[in-house]
Amino acid sequence: MRTSRRIIFALMLGAAPVAAPGFAFDGAPVKPDATLPMMNQPAAAQAVTAQALKKAPPAPTATATAVAASSLTSLQYAAEGGHPVAQWKLGRMYADGNGVIQDDLRAFEYFSRIANAHAEDSPSAPQAAIVANAFVALGRYYLNGIPNSKIKADTERAREMFSYAASYFGNADAQYDLARLYLKTPDASRDDFRYGARWLGLAAQKGQHQAQAMLGQMLFNGDRLPRQPARGLMWLTLARDNAAPDETWIRESYNRAFAKASDDDRAMALQMLEHWVQGKRD
Repeated sequence: MRTSRRIIFALMLGAAPVAAPGFAFDGAPVKPDATLPMMNQPAAAQAVTAQALKKAPPAPTATATAVAASSLTSLQYAAEGGHPVAQWKLGRMYADGNGVIQDDLRAFEYFSRIANAHAEDSPSAPQAAIVANAFVALGRYYLNGIPNSKIKADTERAREMFSYAASYFGNADAQYDLARLYLKTPDASRDDFRYGARWLGLAAQKGQHQAQAMLGQMLFNGDRLPRQPARGLMWLTLARDNAAPDETWIRESYNRAFAKASDDDRAMALQMLEHWVQGKRD
């Protein structure tokens, strides 16, 4: 059963067999720095990773540059040794251009290594959150593709990535992304909407603030759901309190709803918020 599932995942991800972690989903070899030999000793990899992950980003001085290069080298050694934390850290660095030249394809390759090697890990395993996040990152790459690469936009493959992370690992970000795929489809069927609303509710209950905002909008406005303005305002309030500075759409949605809400709706939303804080969630 485990073998058959591994084969299914290799096909689903477009991946090379998991026994060959040096290859990306599209079959292209990862290109490690020429000066960095591959290291396959897990113990050594874990040791250098523990040191590398503790280093804070240094100031851009000559000494700091050398320290940063050493930290990067340690992460690369650990990643080549199969350490998922190092692979995730490097994937995020390349995705964000943090300390390295931004390179989405390199990021994709590191995330693919994690997914290929750890797709069947227990959801309670220490690295489960990293594995789930790798699937989410891959799904987001598949949504838009990577320019000038073999990774093309593929909504169905993105759906598969999100669905696995959402259902097997219970990842709230995956549940939100999966919900959006179902709900934002132009020709969404009634079943699509039902699935999307279900995933959106699960993500919101887990505290995913974007899901809370989207669900709050739908409930407050009665958008394909029975209108519940007080509950909608509650979700929007929770989302507003956790929104990032650049997520202006969440604050604007809250402001519009609050301005339209009646005094009774505001009072009921406050009561619901108190229950939420107390852990009385329904």
